[in-house]
Amino acid sequence: MAARVLVIEDEEALCALLEYNLGREGFEVAVCRNGEEALEYLKEEKPDLAILDWMLPHVSGIELCRRIRAQSDTREMPVIMLTARSEEEDRIRGLDTGADDYLTKPFSITELVARIKAVLRRARPTLAGDIATFGDVVLDRETRRVRRGEREVHVGPTEFRLLDCLMQRPGRVFSREQLLDLVWGRDVYVEARTVDVHVGRLRKALNRRGDRDPIRTVRAAGYALDETYAAANASAAAGRAQPNGLAPDAGETA
Repeated sequence: MAARVLVIEDEEALCALLEYNLGREGFEVAVCRNGEEALEYLKEEKPDLAILDWMLPHVSGIELCRRIRAQSDTREMPVIMLTARSEEEDRIRGLDTGADDYLTKPFSITELVARIKAVLRRARPTLAGDIATFGDVVLDRETRRVRRGEREVHVGPTEFRLLDCLMQRPGRVFSREQLLDLVWGRDVYVEARTVDVHVGRLRKALNRRGDRDPIRTVRAAGYALDETYAAANASAAAGRAQPNGLAPDAGETA
């Protein structure tokens, strides 16, 4: 699933340029023209990364970055700051405020894309690469294949996108409405119960008799990947790596 990038920029021409070129690179792009609009947007949506202009009307980029870092639900969101300010003290100020990277205008789209991917690799590795893993489940975005352990799992395109979405945020509970937006898109009308049908299909493909289900149903809330499943899988793998399946002695270094 494409990483979602929020562009916060008041220059119309630059907005159009970024939206077009980042879209071509496979990112899902949203645009806000000022800080107040961005704050309202972030109350409802949680993009994977924000590109933030320093000189914004109403709420400056520096102040907006501070507010992003002050909110618990956006505190970990990566921010790349764009600005015409090129002095070292300005870069330091931007980074000290909480920006993950800093790019001065004018800049090339190629460099910006490289910076975005580098920041995502650090913050959200599953978004930056073609392979996502969760326990013994492996999803390959390039070949569109899924494996569980040594077994190939055959899933349809909707189930693939659904699993990709869940694997990007293990443990996070997604409501049916959120999954509809992320997997089916906002322009498509689908009943919320359709999500249950496709989760059922995904579970049937992933799980053989006796397998533990990696997908957790949260009553009246939605679905999530069960983080205890990944932890249990890792512990089992560590045990298999020891001779005779034994854990290391207390005196050994693990």
